[in-house]
Amino acid sequence: MKKTKITGVGYYVPDNIVTNKDLEKYMDTSDDWIVERTGINERRWVNEKIGTSDLAVKASEKAIEMAGLTPKDIELIIFATLTSDYNFPGSAVQVQDKMGMDTIGAFDIKVACSAFIYGLSIADQFIKTGQVNNVLLIGAEIQSTGIDVSTRGRDMAVLFGDGAGAVVLQATDGDSAILSTHMHSQGKFAQYLWAELPTSLENPCMSHEMLDAGRQFPQMNGREVFKNAVVRFPEVIMEALNANNLKVDDVDLFIPHQANLRITQFVAKRLGIGMDRMYSNIERYGNTTGASIPIALSEAYDNGKINDGDILILAAFGSGFTWASAAIRW
Repeated sequence: MKKTKITGVGYYVPDNIVTNKDLEKYMDTSDDWIVERTGINERRWVNEKIGTSDLAVKASEKAIEMAGLTPKDIELIIFATLTSDYNFPGSAVQVQDKMGMDTIGAFDIKVACSAFIYGLSIADQFIKTGQVNNVLLIGAEIQSTGIDVSTRGRDMAVLFGDGAGAVVLQATDGDSAILSTHMHSQGKFAQYLWAELPTSLENPCMSHEMLDAGRQFPQMNGREVFKNAVVRFPEVIMEALNANNLKVDDVDLFIPHQANLRITQFVAKRLGIGMDRMYSNIERYGNTTGASIPIALSEAYDNGKINDGDILILAAFGSGFTWASAAIRW
């Protein structure tokens, strides 16, 4: 059976930097408050009319070039995002069009912070079963246009950033490959981290009254998210290690979803490792949801933190609740 290898990585973030000091102009908050609770110093927000698919194209171009391919070589697009250009269709088809690809399969997956690893698992199955040999997996978000940038929405607004990351996955017979992926969910906690509108439960699915009440903006029970995240992150990481007879000391780099620096630090402490082995870039980009892991993976590679033969563990936890992990030999 074929295995799946990451052969190209790429990321793109908007040029516009929004610092915590900038947010003080719009809401009752402070740089100290944000840094203490999240570890975030700044994030990137788009400041022009641009779609999530546009960010995705820029990241994808880099990943495809690194893999030594052209867009015409891609046989399947999987797009991990909550913020597609339109309510429907998904943004994967926009990428197919904008990159001049053939009439290949292209679809979005909507699993929030865990979506990239879910996508990795899906791509792995397509390649292992011989259906395709070259998959483009994207994680991209534009969240700045859908958050409440006011004191009312500050708990969420300070967290999120815009950006895109992409990887090319190819069939391989070598040892460098995805070793395993693991996915979980617990829907009873859905309303602890969610955006209610638009909703098919009401007719119309959105009204002026609903919008005036702010029901279109994301909401979070931060205490419950933190409490569950610090349990599920180590749990799913250990699941990946145990599935491959690996120990914590065998891992060269852990790349978690960039949700909150306090969560990442807590997980590192639980695993008994230093932050030098737990990649973090949330201080510069904020939480980019589905784009978080591929941006971190691409940046880590560009910075020389990933070498041939390294063992990597990717892990995520987020809305749903969903959580997931992947073990990779680079």
